[in-house]
Amino acid sequence: MDSDVILPLIMALSVGVGFLITLIARKKGGSQKEQEFLFHLQGIGIKATPFNMESEEAKLLGKRSWGDKAETILTVQDKNMDAIVIIGVSSQYGTNYYIEYIVKNTKGAIRPDAKKTGMQVKKSPPLFGKAVNIEWKGDANLAQRLNFDFSLKYKLLNEGLNSLKGGIQIIPEPKKGYSRIKTGYEPPSPELFDVINGIAKHVKSWA
Repeated sequence: MDSDVILPLIMALSVGVGFLITLIARKKGGSQKEQEFLFHLQGIGIKATPFNMESEEAKLLGKRSWGDKAETILTVQDKNMDAIVIIGVSSQYGTNYYIEYIVKNTKGAIRPDAKKTGMQVKKSPPLFGKAVNIEWKGDANLAQRLNFDFSLKYKLLNEGLNSLKGGIQIIPEPKKGYSRIKTGYEPPSPELFDVINGIAKHVKSWA
């Protein structure tokens, strides 16, 4: 067989095998992440319990694109968020995990033109300096509300950023009636969880 044909076949097979190994490892890792995250939340005083993953609501909350999987869903009591989903995103190179805080809209609907909103950290000096300001950009309505919440900015700058992996993205899901506050996977400190809960308060009434 021509080497021009064999080489692509070998590469495709290698990618497929690597992805399969990643999925098997993710199944085990997802279970560990669930226990780790649940115990952490309970340890910092958050009332959280595992969701029934076979329920229709869990299937709706956990529905993602191919290659992404909701590893676990936790319900949260007495907070502005309604659930927490740990997402595993796999490729042939491995699995990256993310946390999504699910916030249902109090009005039952989100504007169809609502835009993704993200946090930007400004440092002085740039790149490797100290964080001196937080700015939100994206949806004009939500970004303005978050930018004027100086208490949230203060908490993020003084404590919250210490346990934040990556940034914070707020992703509206108008057709589903909820929004996702997404961060990298890192069990949050009490201060960061307080910040996320404060963000969720604004997101709940996203007009």
